[in-house]
Amino acid sequence: MLHVDDQITIHEWELSEQFSRSQGPGGQNVNKVETAVELRFEAERSPGLSPAVKTRLRRIAGRRWTQDGAILIRAEETRSQARNREIARERLVEMIRQALIAPRKRIATRPTLGSQKRRLAAKTQRGTVKSLRGRIRESEGGE
Repeated sequence: MLHVDDQITIHEWELSEQFSRSQGPGGQNVNKVETAVELRFEAERSPGLSPAVKTRLRRIAGRRWTQDGAILIRAEETRSQARNREIARERLVEMIRQALIAPRKRIATRPTLGSQKRRLAAKTQRGTVKSLRGRIRESEGGE
């Protein structure tokens, strides 16, 4: 079992791991040892997560969310398979913790009367400056 917080735990049946060879440098170790971990979490079927959390988790997961409602996390940072498993599980727990935080509702506010007056005064002044940039007309009573 994987503990996210006091109320939420992820059961082992919701997780599956697949191991493969890592990419990148590492010499013989990379060529013969399967240290990379691909962790699959069945998020859509998870009974411990509410629908709102699942919706936020889907947005956070992005491309890692599959069409059948699972999250795929790949970890291949270290040469140790056990450490890569820990890293993948830590990433999953962190992702779920982010999804647990509900965004604040925005409270609509109106601009104050003083700010409205200042804005209109600034617009009037700017319009006056722009109107003065026009072509200079000769006076009609000229010589």
